[in-house]
Amino acid sequence: METEPNITDLPPFFQMESLGISPSRTYSAFILGVVTYCFIVAGNLTIFLTITLNQSLHKPMYLLLLNLPINDLMGATAFFPQLISSIAVQNRSISHPACFLQALLVHLYAGGAYVILTVMAYDRFMAICCPLRYNSIMTHRNLLRIIVAMWLVDLVLISVLFCLLSRFRFCRAHITDMFCNNASLVKLVCGDTTINNYYGLVLSSFLQGVSLITVAFTYIQILVACLINKQADTKSKAIRTCGTHLTVYLVFQVTSMFTVLSHRFNEVSPYLRRSVGVSILVFPPILNPLIYGLNTKEIRSRVIHFFIKKRVTGLDR
Repeated sequence: METEPNITDLPPFFQMESLGISPSRTYSAFILGVVTYCFIVAGNLTIFLTITLNQSLHKPMYLLLLNLPINDLMGATAFFPQLISSIAVQNRSISHPACFLQALLVHLYAGGAYVILTVMAYDRFMAICCPLRYNSIMTHRNLLRIIVAMWLVDLVLISVLFCLLSRFRFCRAHITDMFCNNASLVKLVCGDTTINNYYGLVLSSFLQGVSLITVAFTYIQILVACLINKQADTKSKAIRTCGTHLTVYLVFQVTSMFTVLSHRFNEVSPYLRRSVGVSILVFPPILNPLIYGLNTKEIRSRVIHFFIKKRVTGLDR
């Protein structure tokens, strides 16, 4: 019969999975991590500041979009600084509170992405399929309520997950992933984690299921409206704005689904599970600013105008 480790013998920190970086490549890995994080911060701050500082972009679509770079920065900041520091000191240990905080922020980021992208899809549905009612429904007051509700729903759902986790004491110290998350921490606790496992499954199914159904419904309705509408300009604008959102949504949905499934099946190799898990914290925060910056004409034109104006001002000096 296997005996559980003595809790009193456990160190006050967890040991995360080794990165497998040879000493000769440590410097390159460190630079890559720093450059990637800086690129994410710069890209998302550009989108955030462009919308914030341009009064003409203070419309429901862009104010909802404003939440996406905030969420991406939260997810990237939860992961990259700890990763970069562990590469620099070549030590993969992390304290219990720091690990718990990282896991909480990572899950808030994942849940927030689903909620934000789902609400953005509904906003596009209202704008295209119900244009006469759109302005009366999406007032600034209602928009503020929607944004507050988005973050509250995310916070409540994820807080319950970690309240269930906080009931236990840890009797193991080795995390098999590249970062702290609920699935990895549940494997380290002492006691019956059936409730945790069920709630985690229900939570992921609820977020992904409701999001997928809502987005599918809205885009079917938008497609029908575009087929009925005879105006070429209206069709073009609808396809352009919805195509951008759908691309961002699919990037996150695919990476997230693979991450969840990799933890549910023991047959998945640890290397593949770690690689897929990291992708959800890397690809969406990198790609989202590029997709919205390049595909959204209003944002692209204002970013270009800002840099041209800054260059001309510099030359005048």
